[in-house]
Amino acid sequence: MTIDVLYGTESGNAEMAAEEIVAALGDARAVDLQDIGPDDLDPTTVYLVLCSTYGDGELPASAQPFVDALHAQQPDLTGVRYAAFGLGDSSYAESYSLGGNQLAECLDALGAERFGDFGRHDASSSDDLVASAVAWAEAVLADAATAAA
Repeated sequence: MTIDVLYGTESGNAEMAAEEIVAALGDARAVDLQDIGPDDLDPTTVYLVLCSTYGDGELPASAQPFVDALHAQQPDLTGVRYAAFGLGDSSYAESYSLGGNQLAECLDALGAERFGDFGRHDASSSDDLVASAVAWAEAVLADAATAAA
């Protein structure tokens, strides 16, 4: 199974988490969302999508062009499978994890299939981002493998 860990980041936290997931999995690659387009999404690849939230609930700069392209092109993403992980700060309750939510909603609306629990990391918590993201990735991939068996 090919695994791509896609990330949208503003300050580098989602990128750091994506790179650590890749290191833990061994056979995956980290890809910045600004470096791909909708045409690059392949149903034979499993996607782990990490996205931070910026400002008042906006997408981070590296995810915005990808989401804009999804809205403009409206590709049929039937068969594309992904799991989502949002980064945010619950002390900003109105916008907590909205970047990840927006990206997931866009993928869902175009026919992509989300699997596993929607992971979240709260910057206000004492939880370690990398440990949380790696544990989430391992859990959703184990669930996906069990479901496919």
